Amino acid sequence: MNFFKYIKAVGTGPKSNRDLTKEEIKEAIEGILEQKCESEQAAAFLMLLRVKLESDDELKGCLQTFKKYIKRETLPQSVELGYSYDGKSNQPYLFPLYAPILNDFFSRYKDIEPFDIVISGDELQPAKNGVTVKELATAVKLDERIHFFDRKEYFSELSALTSLRKKLYMRTIFNTVEKLLNPANSKYALTSAFHKPYVEKYNKLFGDSYENLVIIKGSEGAPEVFNDFKYWIKKDGNIVEESIKLLDLDIEYNQTYEDLALEGMVEIINNPTPELIKIVKLNVAILLFTTKRVDSINKAYEMLNVKDGNFINFFKKLFS
Repeated sequence: MNFFKYIKAVGTGPKSNRDLTKEEIKEAIEGILEQKCESEQAAAFLMLLRVKLESDDELKGCLQTFKKYIKRETLPQSVELGYSYDGKSNQPYLFPLYAPILNDFFSRYKDIEPFDIVISGDELQPAKNGVTVKELATAVKLDERIHFFDRKEYFSELSALTSLRKKLYMRTIFNTVEKLLNPANSKYALTSAFHKPYVEKYNKLFGDSYENLVIIKGSEGAPEVFNDFKYWIKKDGNIVEESIKLLDLDIEYNQTYEDLALEGMVEIINNPTPELIKIVKLNVAILLFTTKRVDSINKAYEMLNVKDGNFINFFKKLFS
C-alpha cells in the first residue's frame, strides 16, 4: 500500500498541507485498521493529521470507515452514552445507579415507554489516565437495563490499535470519532463537549445517526454532570444552548476527589450519599429529556423526586 502519499498530504508543511478527500481518508483509515501500512507510518499520519486539524469531511470519512467493521445488535429504544476512552479520576461514574431510578420511574409512569442504556468501553486510551468505563462495568453488577458493549468484541480492529495509540500519548482523530459508535443502533444519544466548537462538530458528525442528540458540558469528558452545566440541542435546524443551575433544583453537591481509583468508585456507588443521589436523579432526568420521554430536564427531575422514595437503603440493598 502506498501510504506515504497520505503522510505527504497532511505533513508537508503549512503552505502545502491539504485536507484529504472522503475517499482518501477512508482508504487511509482502512489501511491503519487492517494494518496494511507500517506502524510507524500510521503513527506519523495520525500525529500530522491532528496537528493539521481534521476537517469535517475527514471526520465523516473516518466514521464511515468505522461503520464497515462494527458488529451491531439492535436496541432501538435505547440511549447511547458517549463516554471518552481516557478514563475518569475526579468523580465516580454514575451509570450503574441509573437503572434503579429509571425502574422506579417507569413503574409509576406506566404511560411512558421504557428505554435501555448503552455504554461502550475498551482499554485506556490517551491522552490522560483514569478509571475506564470498561473497568467499572466489569467490576460491578449492572442491571439488565444497562448494556455494556466491549469494543474488543464489536470493533476489534480499532481496539487492536490501543498499543500504538499509547505510544503516541496524544489525542488523534480516533478520540473524536469513537465517542458515539452506536453498536446497538440506538435512536438517542448523549455525549459531552468541553470546547464549544466541538458542539457543532459533533452535530455534523453524529447528528444524522440519531433521532435526537444532546450534548452537555460534562465532567471529565463524560456525559455526566456534577455542577452547573450547559447543554445543546438542535431545534428547527439551529443549535440552541441552554443552562441549568443546581441550586435551582435544591442540589448542593460539592464533593470532589483526586486520583479516584476503581476501588474508591465502587465504594461510592455501593454507598451513595443523599446529595449524590440527587446528582444521579439529575443525570437520569437528562436521559429522560434526551429520549424525548419528558419535554424538559427540569420537569423530568421534578417527576423523579417522590417524597417516599428511600433510595439510600434501596441502593445499599441492590449493591450489597
